Amino acid sequence: MTRVTVLVNQKGGVGKSTAAVNLAAVRAHQLTADQDSDAFSPVAAVSIDPQGSAMWWANQVAALPFHLIQAHDDPLEWLAQLNNLPGIAEVYVDTPGWFDLDPDGAGDGLGDGYSADALRTVLDVADEALVPMLTAPLCFDPTARTIAKLLAPRDIPYRVFINDWDPRDGDHWLAETKKFVLDRGWPLINTVVRHYKIHTNASNEGVVVTQYRKTGSAANAAQDFYDLANELNAVEAR
Repeated sequence: MTRVTVLVNQKGGVGKSTAAVNLAAVRAHQLTADQDSDAFSPVAAVSIDPQGSAMWWANQVAALPFHLIQAHDDPLEWLAQLNNLPGIAEVYVDTPGWFDLDPDGAGDGLGDGYSADALRTVLDVADEALVPMLTAPLCFDPTARTIAKLLAPRDIPYRVFINDWDPRDGDHWLAETKKFVLDRGWPLINTVVRHYKIHTNASNEGVVVTQYRKTGSAANAAQDFYDLANELNAVEAR
């Protein structure tokens, strides 16, 4: 079976596309480290985001180390098979940057339309949801709604991770964000992905995190995603 991990948060701009692409790259590197460079990659990133940010990025990369599929308008029947893709061990799903939660009062957390149906379908086959959040108060309520209205009712295992924290801003909001998460009993990933300009520029430069330089700040930036991937795969979500 294919393990399906969904990156989701109602709040846009929290780095879902970046995390999906870079986690797929790291895991592809880790799972094929002892194989021939031409070996079939066992990892895929799937985007159901109509904006297509992940696909635009992938199109800039000369040698993408994983499979990238833009599936925002693919048949729902195909999305329902994400947990059973031949030869694929892991899938990371990038979801829309913003979506309504229960706008029709139906109680299932989503409204009508293809994007809502696609997200429902993906969540139905998800093994885990990753919820990225920023160290910013405007991110707190959308994250809480995502968990309360979308993940908890479906009993989907999930973990929260703090993304794009700039150490130059100091530790205050990092500590407040951690407190917000832990006070609500949400499982929090220890790894904090720090803000680096190279992450912002990577899509335009046509590289993924495994292709960063191996020294200096680029190496430190890459290490955050390696640490995140290692932590995700060391302990299963609750």
